[in-house]
Amino acid sequence: MRLVVWNAKVKTVAVKNIKLGQVWRQDESGRDFLVTKVYSEVFSQYAVLRPAEVTAPDQPTVKVKVTKAADGVSLPGFSFTQEGAF
Repeated sequence: MRLVVWNAKVKTVAVKNIKLGQVWRQDESGRDFLVTKVYSEVFSQYAVLRPAEVTAPDQPTVKVKVTKAADGVSLPGFSFTQEGAF
């Protein structure tokens, strides 16, 4: 989910699906990550992310469990963004 401030109110924008090529920003570091794989294991879904930087092939990937809610899905510790600064 992505939080949008509009008229001094915080509005949550739901993401319906995690898809390949989406850009997610890590909340703690502010770094952008690209979704490179989405897969299921038994009852859980996971996304594999890599840094969206020039040095990405040398960086380790991150595996994140997808959190599902009534209004969509999210990646804990990450915010959906297509306005990446890369």
